[in-house]
Amino acid sequence: MGNLIKVLTRDIDNNGGNFFLDFENAQPSQSETAVWEEVNQVLTEARVILDDLQTYRGAGEEIRQAIQSPGVERVQEKAWSSVVPLVAKLKTFYEFSQKLESSLLRLLVVLTCSGSTPTQHLEQKQALARQFAHILHFTLRFDELKMTNPAIQNDFSYYRRTISRMRINNLSGDAGSEVNNELANRMSLFYASSTPMLKTLSDATSKFVSDNPDVPIENTTDCLSTMACVCKVMLETPEYRSRFTSEETVLFCLRVMVGVIILYDHVHPAGAFVKTSNIDMKGCIRVLKEQPPSGVEGLLNALRYTTKHLNDEATSKQIRSMLQTN
Repeated sequence: MGNLIKVLTRDIDNNGGNFFLDFENAQPSQSETAVWEEVNQVLTEARVILDDLQTYRGAGEEIRQAIQSPGVERVQEKAWSSVVPLVAKLKTFYEFSQKLESSLLRLLVVLTCSGSTPTQHLEQKQALARQFAHILHFTLRFDELKMTNPAIQNDFSYYRRTISRMRINNLSGDAGSEVNNELANRMSLFYASSTPMLKTLSDATSKFVSDNPDVPIENTTDCLSTMACVCKVMLETPEYRSRFTSEETVLFCLRVMVGVIILYDHVHPAGAFVKTSNIDMKGCIRVLKEQPPSGVEGLLNALRYTTKHLNDEATSKQIRSMLQTN
């Protein structure tokens, strides 16, 4: 039956979400291998990035002591030596966002090219669709971790203030060599966002559409809406949800669903929340709310605060009500 299995009997091309996509086991065909291997290198690094972010503790105590004792050289040096390796990590995270963007664009080229419907692309390129899903899963997980770790912005702000002070006093030496001023500005913009990875992918997807006028926008939006529908169907259909070998796959599916909704909302001119949207937003929100609250509150917040069109007049009161915080 393959990894992509039709789950309802209606016309599949008119009902893009009515099949099961095996997020756990889909393997690349020969025609997918070149792109798959390229993207797989980035996804392998993504696991390391998440581990590093999860264990990121920050230099809050050292910074606090340095601010309280501005004239004590030993305290200043301790704070500086604590912050510099942390900023090197933040630089790695930022540079990885650019690699992730390139991988997303690589997959979009393949999954939106003309000649096949979104469903056919997913059926014929299941392993690449799985990688697309993994990019979205990583993105939402990274942003969840970043959002709950204020040390990241505190450390970077202290680093920039200290570098500025060193330059004024002509003491910089090679202190700023890890992050030059131009890179520091770009990193500041990146970390200023509450969801920096999601913003990177949203901007990249919008740019992909504008930079490729020969590719109809529907190719991209239909790919995204189809993926959202796939996730919703798998999550709300016990027979197919039971095929997941791990509960973690449920959360994976939820993150992917939310990720593609947000991308769709940024790319489609009318967004994801209008009645004419190809995404069943009420159904997707309902599926989210049926999960344990601790696992999905961050995802509901992503829909509330990182989408583009939720507060448009065209959004129904019922959808707004469903997304209201308790």
